[in-house]
Amino acid sequence: MPPATSQIRKGPEPRGEKKYFTLAEARRALPLVKRIAHELQAAQKERIALHDQMNAHRERPMAELEALAAQFEKLTDRTERLLAELTHIGVLLQDPSTALLDFPALHEGREVMLCWKGDEETITHWHELQEGFAGRKPVELLGGQ
Repeated sequence: MPPATSQIRKGPEPRGEKKYFTLAEARRALPLVKRIAHELQAAQKERIALHDQMNAHRERPMAELEALAAQFEKLTDRTERLLAELTHIGVLLQDPSTALLDFPALHEGREVMLCWKGDEETITHWHELQEGFAGRKPVELLGGQ
């Protein structure tokens, strides 16, 4: 039985030139991105529960553990396909459990991230590359994006 991990294997790297979003473009893409992110969030939650179940009950019959491992791999494949969809759109997944996503953008000639989390209605924050989620600022500070 392959070792189970709660990590998602790294998705494919985006091909070609990096996509930069304006705030309007990111907001237009958000309905599709939300759907993908919420599906990914649900699959990740299931994967973690299965992983915990496999680790907590190692004394189960081998056939049962193998069935759980197969289910885990199926969910991992689904998670990776969803991650590939986000990557294709140009969005960066930061945390599958909270559906935390970044949309690369340009502001005053430098790369910044428009930031969205699964429980937010729309994109209302951004942050510098090095600051991450903790450094979020209101998008109004971006000016006429």
